[in-house]
Amino acid sequence: MTGTLVVVPARLQATRLPGKPLADIQGKPMIVHVWERARAADIGRVVVATDAEEIAGAVRAAGGEAVMTRADHPSGSDRAFEAVRRLDPDGGIELVVNLQGDLPTLEPRLVRDCVSPLASAGPDIATLAAEIREEEEKLAPSVVKVVGTPLGCDGPRRLRALYFTRATAPYGDGPLYHHIGIYAFRRAALERFVTLAPSPLEMREKLEQLRALENGMRIDVTLVDTVPLGVDTPGDLERARRLLAPSRPA
Repeated sequence: MTGTLVVVPARLQATRLPGKPLADIQGKPMIVHVWERARAADIGRVVVATDAEEIAGAVRAAGGEAVMTRADHPSGSDRAFEAVRRLDPDGGIELVVNLQGDLPTLEPRLVRDCVSPLASAGPDIATLAAEIREEEEKLAPSVVKVVGTPLGCDGPRRLRALYFTRATAPYGDGPLYHHIGIYAFRRAALERFVTLAPSPLEMREKLEQLRALENGMRIDVTLVDTVPLGVDTPGDLERARRLLAPSRPA
């Protein structure tokens, strides 16, 4: 996709799993797995944005591109925007994908699905969600739910996001949707977003995307059929290692 940059923000100071971008998964650092899957999506240039030379070195050793950014960014979105400004000061990049660096099992098609709503006028930001099937996920605060209104469109089903919450919502019969934290921004939307102060609902729910909604920005959500494993704990890391283990001949 012309004018698209995929940025993978990565830092070493994760609270629950320190050093996780460099955690070994089947002989490769986790950040390299994510970089490879972003490249496989084939939508544009892919770069890892980091403040750690160790992460940059691991990516470059695998043949990837890394850009050094400041250490004091409060969020991945801020780090991604610094990378955009460094790599493209003249404004040729139109769309920016902010892809988490802890999704080593990500299916590349999900990156393409995330970007697709921005092909038409309307949304400022695009993201993903999948229908929740397990009852325990409906109740878990760690599973962020998106509340939205259906959009009539050709192709994949979409919602226009009205709210994101850790609560079980909306009330009543019908599906609930598990938000997947991959974002595609129009460049101007990302530039505006990082200048906005944290909003009241964002601080209450601890969900950055609410800042965009509270400031009148439109977020469209593509509904997909799978939720990639996010690696946050040692248990998640072991699960990723099992999922990515080479299959044995029958």
